[in-house]
Amino acid sequence: MAGRLWAPGEEVLYAFRRIDGSTGSVAPARVLADDGEQLVCWVPDGTPVRTTRVPGGGHARDVPLEQRFRVGRVPVRSAWIGSSTLRVVFEQEWSSVWWFFLPDGTFLNWYVNLEIPLGRTDTAVCRVDGVLDVEVLPDRSWSWKDEDEAIEALAAGKITQEQLDRLRAEGERMIGLAESGLFPFDGSWCEFRPEPGWPLPTLPDEVMEER
Repeated sequence: MAGRLWAPGEEVLYAFRRIDGSTGSVAPARVLADDGEQLVCWVPDGTPVRTTRVPGGGHARDVPLEQRFRVGRVPVRSAWIGSSTLRVVFEQEWSSVWWFFLPDGTFLNWYVNLEIPLGRTDTAVCRVDGVLDVEVLPDRSWSWKDEDEAIEALAAGKITQEQLDRLRAEGERMIGLAESGLFPFDGSWCEFRPEPGWPLPTLPDEVMEER
């Protein structure tokens, strides 16, 4: 995808696509820095987002695991609630790293979101959610997340074995950085505070119409 650099203060859409090209969840974010290789952006508590639910409005997590990746999804307008996140999206890598902050601004933990990069458009950075993730605590202890879901996503054809192997390898690389205390786990951005008066990022209406 052709794309561009975003200036600090601009808004960008952090968009998850599926392997078949359809749109999943989308979060608008405020850009802090972007050099084409690392996009740093901010998704504060209360940001309006597009998410997806199963037909009837239920949450996918409420569906039995063996059916979770086999039922349809419908888009719904929602909000990012309960924490604020600073996110570094690595343009060429199969991961992004999210810093979670409590409502009082206290840094909570890092979250390695394993993803397949799809490049960027004029309005969005586009990824495929790899399902498998890694949580890293402030003491740099870590744990794999959603391994059971990754196995089911593979069985349902949502990702391939080759993709899952590469996602796991990327997770192992990030674990190595965490254990060594290297960026992004070196304390960078852990004291971040947004500028007072920043408005919430906005979710364009047309995003809800994408399929």
